Amino acid sequence: MNHVSHTLEHDIYPILAPGLASLIKLLPVSIKDELTEIRLRINKPLLLVLSNTDKMISQDGQIDIEPSKAYICSCDDIGRTLQSISRNSLYAYEQELRLGYITIHGGHRVGLAGQAIVDGGELKALKNISSLNIRIARQIKGCAEKLMPYMIAEKQVLNTLVISPPRCGKTTLLRDIVYQLSSGSKIFNYPGMQVGVVDERSEIAACRNGVPTVDLGPRVDVLDCCPKATGLLMLIRSMSPQVVVTDELGRHEDVIAVKEALNAGIRVIASIHGHDSAEILHRPYIGELIQNKYFDRYIILGSRPTIGTLEEIIAAKNGELLYSKRKGVKICG
Repeated sequence: MNHVSHTLEHDIYPILAPGLASLIKLLPVSIKDELTEIRLRINKPLLLVLSNTDKMISQDGQIDIEPSKAYICSCDDIGRTLQSISRNSLYAYEQELRLGYITIHGGHRVGLAGQAIVDGGELKALKNISSLNIRIARQIKGCAEKLMPYMIAEKQVLNTLVISPPRCGKTTLLRDIVYQLSSGSKIFNYPGMQVGVVDERSEIAACRNGVPTVDLGPRVDVLDCCPKATGLLMLIRSMSPQVVVTDELGRHEDVIAVKEALNAGIRVIASIHGHDSAEILHRPYIGELIQNKYFDRYIILGSRPTIGTLEEIIAAKNGELLYSKRKGVKICG
């Protein structure tokens, strides 16, 4: 059984309404291998999002069909799937519902949409949920290996920002960067390092009861479900990491925490949504990190020709293009 089939069998099928799980089991392996999202909408076709396209599926498991022949998701499909995801207790996921997603075992994120309950301009809860988007996470060991020579100099990690549009594999890449740094490499001649991970959305480590469910290597400490700004400083004070890793910088307090970590001599690896450093330069707060060259390396991911394509590696201090391939090369996703 390959990795994707194992993921579907152990993480995804158990949370789907039985009828939906049975349908997806009928898919050919080639389709399952490319599956990145499963989208459910009440009274709309079940949609399977692949690397570069999406497909509908019929009642008997056929794909490449006319919309009129597609399987239509029912209210019961959504309800039973949601019950499985929340273990029959949506109230226990009140915080996640306010954020619009629930992270399940394996690091898979389930996005939710429906009727918002707003009080005083603040979102309090979601009810009457009508859409679910199950984003399938992957652990691809070795996908970051070819990046290591660009990220390490004289056995020291270079501060690195991974820049990527949504759904282009940045979390998958970060996960393997953590594994590579924690494990060390005789090939590239660097020792295993103490790595601290602030996993605000439970995606990098996919923790269950605080324990990672993916292999991040032997020298990793994880703060799960912790705001980045709080977690970065907490890890530095309590666990003495050599490197800290976190996902999706964005808020002002995130930037302050990154600067404090760097000023303390801790190496930082982080990610951000975007297409390149020029775009991010003009964003509030984050632009300051770019303008003042706090990072040493920018790693740019894209989706062409396929999701998880390494497009460029840039030396942030002087703008030198260290790696570029016109068509890119798939490393993750």
